[in-house]
Amino acid sequence: MDHNYFTGQLPSSLSSLRGIEEVDLSHNNFSGMIPKYFSTFPFLVQLNLSFNDFQGDVPVGRVFSNVTALSLVGNDKLCGGIPELQLPSCLLKKPGRKNMSLPLKLTISLIFGLVGLFLILFAVLFYCFKMQRKCSSTKSSLVDPFMKISYGDLLKATDGFSSGNLIGIGSFGSVYKGVLEDQIYVAVKVLNLQRIGASKSFFSECKALRNIRHRNLVKIFTACSSVDYRGNEFKALVYEFMPNKSLEAWLHSPLDEEQEQPRSLSLCQRLNIITDVAAAVDYLHNHCELPIIHCDIKPSNVLLDDSMTAHLGDFGLARITADSNSEVISDQTSSVGLKGTIGYAAPEYGMGSKATKEGDVYSFGILLLHVFTGKRPTDDMFRDGLNLHKLVQMCLDENVEEIVDPTLVLGEAAAEPLPHLKGINECLISLLRIGEACSRELPRDRMEIHDALNHLLKLKTMF
Repeated sequence: MDHNYFTGQLPSSLSSLRGIEEVDLSHNNFSGMIPKYFSTFPFLVQLNLSFNDFQGDVPVGRVFSNVTALSLVGNDKLCGGIPELQLPSCLLKKPGRKNMSLPLKLTISLIFGLVGLFLILFAVLFYCFKMQRKCSSTKSSLVDPFMKISYGDLLKATDGFSSGNLIGIGSFGSVYKGVLEDQIYVAVKVLNLQRIGASKSFFSECKALRNIRHRNLVKIFTACSSVDYRGNEFKALVYEFMPNKSLEAWLHSPLDEEQEQPRSLSLCQRLNIITDVAAAVDYLHNHCELPIIHCDIKPSNVLLDDSMTAHLGDFGLARITADSNSEVISDQTSSVGLKGTIGYAAPEYGMGSKATKEGDVYSFGILLLHVFTGKRPTDDMFRDGLNLHKLVQMCLDENVEEIVDPTLVLGEAAAEPLPHLKGINECLISLLRIGEACSRELPRDRMEIHDALNHLLKLKTMF
């Protein structure tokens, strides 16, 4: 609901949304007091009320006690709240009479003293409660991004980092499946610190993921920086485990002993997945306090949970920018200036350009074309100036059926009656047009990610 023209006071009906996790009402014209019911929402972890016209006392408790989870900038008439907010104190209204009697002064002083004593007692109890939760090893503590975990814990969880638990190998390390004490499944990314840039990748990923949360981003539970049993430096990141592996594994699935035929994704599943990725990129670019450029959007970095919801992961090359103009303030690259993967990296990166939002949009566009054509951008067929973007561009108007993933066409033809196939063909053309518009050679010619997301959401309602 951010960046709209909503006015007036927040309605009391919002108090029924007790299960909500994130609220963004920034850049509107809301006024009046900040409703106290926000301080009663048990799952609210992010509240952005910046750039409105709220006034009066800021509530305390829950989300209002966490300065990193709360944004109130641009509301110049607020007062009170926790000290970290650095807001002015709320003044008592002047009494009707100019001079207060001595008994009244004593009464007011007593009230202030009791309130102060109560606040101190509340703060002590709240601190004790937080410390008790931090020391607890229950399942709920897993969602704390600062939970402590040792090398020994990870060694035990992954059965000694056994090859049987190895689920992937990336540019800077290996990923293992692990099981923590409470039978909680996690993915443990162990950095290969012998690789140039691995240590920078670790810190870049920690910094990028520290204050962001979105349903389509892979959730990081914690990080471990320690030494192994040989005394060597050890760094690892612990993520939520994704049982359906990566999008790459579904697009190019080899036969194994448990499968009689390769797995395939339906048109509806592919549309849902690519929309999820667009939502994640839009969040990183347009809804974080500081915009984040992912720099490595590709199928192997799109992970699927048990309901086939897509989660964008691997922020090892991510950049944090200073403002909406994408001026990079956190550049964790090596001297080679790596900004992505061949085939998905924007062409301007090959000439040394800085990481930009438009670069991410290009990678997203190539990913979309890959998903619906089934062709990798590095396929052997792409030579002599031909690439995935140009292939789609040439066939978009008349021969689209020749470039669409054959497994997708066969699956839809078998499942749908003939009249509905025309609608499927129109849907595919619309999808490929979005991918083509996002992956154009010049950055200024590319579609913006929020526009791509809006087009995809409209297609979902139509299909």
